[in-house]
Amino acid sequence: MYLQMLNRLLLLSLLVVVAGADCLARESGKPNIIYIMADDLGYGDAAPFGGQQCKIPTPGMSRLASEGMRFTDAHSIASVCVPSRLAIMTGRYPWRINGIGQSGPWGYIAPRFKPGSHTLAHMLNDAGYKTGYIGKWHLGLSMVTTDDRPQQIGNVDYSMPVKAGPNDHGFDYSFILPGSLDMYPYVYLRDQRFLGNVNKRRGWSAFNRVGPTEENFEDYEVLQTFRGEMHEFIARNANNAKQGRPFFLYLALTSPHTPTSPHPDFKGKTDLGVYGDFVYETDFCLVATMEALEKHGLDQNTIVIFTSDHGPAPYAGNVLEATYNNVKGLEKMGHYPAGPLRGYKFSVYEGGTRIPFIIKWPEHVEPGSTCRRLIGLNDLMATLAEIAGVTLTSEQATDSISYLPLLTDPLAKATRHNIQIQGTHGWAYRMGNWKLCLCPGSGALGVHGNVPKPADAWVAAVKEFGGKPTREQLLAAPFVQLYNLANDLAEQNDVSKQHPKVVEEMFALMQQQFNNGRSTPGPRLENDRATLNYWGRIPPGILAP
Repeated sequence: MYLQMLNRLLLLSLLVVVAGADCLARESGKPNIIYIMADDLGYGDAAPFGGQQCKIPTPGMSRLASEGMRFTDAHSIASVCVPSRLAIMTGRYPWRINGIGQSGPWGYIAPRFKPGSHTLAHMLNDAGYKTGYIGKWHLGLSMVTTDDRPQQIGNVDYSMPVKAGPNDHGFDYSFILPGSLDMYPYVYLRDQRFLGNVNKRRGWSAFNRVGPTEENFEDYEVLQTFRGEMHEFIARNANNAKQGRPFFLYLALTSPHTPTSPHPDFKGKTDLGVYGDFVYETDFCLVATMEALEKHGLDQNTIVIFTSDHGPAPYAGNVLEATYNNVKGLEKMGHYPAGPLRGYKFSVYEGGTRIPFIIKWPEHVEPGSTCRRLIGLNDLMATLAEIAGVTLTSEQATDSISYLPLLTDPLAKATRHNIQIQGTHGWAYRMGNWKLCLCPGSGALGVHGNVPKPADAWVAAVKEFGGKPTREQLLAAPFVQLYNLANDLAEQNDVSKQHPKVVEEMFALMQQQFNNGRSTPGPRLENDRATLNYWGRIPPGILAP
């Protein structure tokens, strides 16, 4: 009898403990997640990273850094928009993936990845998240046309919904621009339907790309519009989030990408001119998001991540027209958008790919902490999968590595040891502190300010080499560059001649990761592409016959 009573008491106690744990799990639940990504925001545009070289107040970024963790060696996968965003959405290197259909110009690009592809949104849907996408899409859409030609000016039926947009890729809600703020058509889409009447043609400052425009569209109202959508999304999902049904919001800003067009309320807010004002308004989007979370009592159970898609544009600055080396005008005023780094958007240098990255996760991330380990934007999917309790299959997010251990211990062993990065005219590879550039110049065309320009760099390399190289001879100085970022963050001392074995080892790893169809452990997979030209577009007449 005593033993039976004791067993009943033990069972009752166990049920109480289990019930209590289950109640705690429901109360705390999975964290809400907000991922905010600026467009063309440089490492030095963020005060917590630029330090004395940043002359723009960024109170939102500064607050987030004081309440969370800075990653000082975070990288985009490419120094231009589309491939960087593709890596975030799929957890795969973008050069493994082929899009579908023929593209029209600018915002009329065709889908960059196939319907049915596993995405960040699909993964979080599986974990019970309500998902939303607000902002710049730029991953391609399939528009209904009035003829058989690729979508372009004059043949799109704006009364019909599009395909291959955010909702088709797993997002429960979307409010987007098709491309960048200076890429027509200038019109919003909600849940993949065009809003308003696209019955005008306009262009904006910078490149003045004149194209189809919704009749009431104004460039300076875009960030304000996105902030309003952000507020509504959080408000709609607040009660459910408190009851254990979390949300994920991807907020893709269009700034400070050109046209440099701050809202009138933000003009004159900085001492740096219109570029400074635009960055300040970009930062305010982060401020507004954190205030919205506090308003709804969600700030303590929400992860907030802020970053950029790549480095700053050399053609952007206080001259509204896109101008060669416009960025130098800001540097003369003491503000360096790339901070201490070499190069800008389009290049393979650090200024093109190293980005500000801050994450806040109350009770998990130590406030004011800094992590100096290497991470990539493609690592978001594996990290959030681990946080959300999702087990990825061997064929999902095959180039994504979780940095969750670093969030609780920034000095923990690095989770990522190498990463591949694209410029527009060259390739780069990180292995520890080594940085290999598979080109003799900036890896950018150079029409906006990156130097050395490929045309000049290749000619100089051939002259130094003493003749035209064969393709096999390209894997050596002077056709490659090697830097040790541990003591040469500014990439001023090319040591490729001194370390040819390091160059060979790094290139062999690059090829192995391509051939395996993945850079993470697992079975070999097929890429969409059979080969990859790591040297990009070599000027004609450079190689030996």
